[in-house]
Amino acid sequence: MSQAYVIEVSDRTAGIVVADERGFCFFSSERAFDRLDGGHFGSARAAERAVRALLDRRRQAGGTVAFTR
Repeated sequence: MSQAYVIEVSDRTAGIVVADERGFCFFSSERAFDRLDGGHFGSARAAERAVRALLDRRRQAGGTVAFTR
């Protein structure tokens, strides 16, 4: 059975992570998170932290996070 988890931050779905032989692979569902698309993480929680860090960096840089529907 595969393991897949949805990553949600700020009431938006950033993407999903799916377990594979290298850990968890992230698939973005929002353009704002495409930078992490295809990235591998040691855990689903590590992927969530990367999503949050990406948002924090954008906020600190004074940029807005573009969310599209």
